[in-house]
Amino acid sequence: MTHEEKRAWIRLVVAVLGYAAYVAVIAGRVDGRPLASVPYAGILLWTVGAAIVTSIIAEIAMAVGNPRASRLKDDRDREIGRLGEHVGQSFVVIGAVAAMLMAMAEWAPFWIANVIYLCFVLSAVLGGITKVIVYRRSLPQW
Repeated sequence: MTHEEKRAWIRLVVAVLGYAAYVAVIAGRVDGRPLASVPYAGILLWTVGAAIVTSIIAEIAMAVGNPRASRLKDDRDREIGRLGEHVGQSFVVIGAVAAMLMAMAEWAPFWIANVIYLCFVLSAVLGGITKVIVYRRSLPQW
């Protein structure tokens, strides 16, 4: 497994676990009230921050655990990275359009923020899955 493939796995797993933790905390705070009235901003920011820090620490630990692994990116790594980012970007656009429409319809900020966060997570997951699959198989020939 290449260094870049390991990074893709780390980011994929951290995105899924981070979002799952966020949903669990928010679900635990409902206490019979409407979901949109649950305080979410602090936990959302902490979850995103923790996911970023966790990814950095995991990537550093991976590098320390295998210090001789090549960190050079070849053309294949760059193409796989580009493909994964392009595939994942679709959810960023979907989230932005959805948030814009929700804001125009004057939805509660809770829903707007959560749609944006969900789409960021889906972008990371879809991009990560694409990278892992392509690393395991081969680049598509267009």
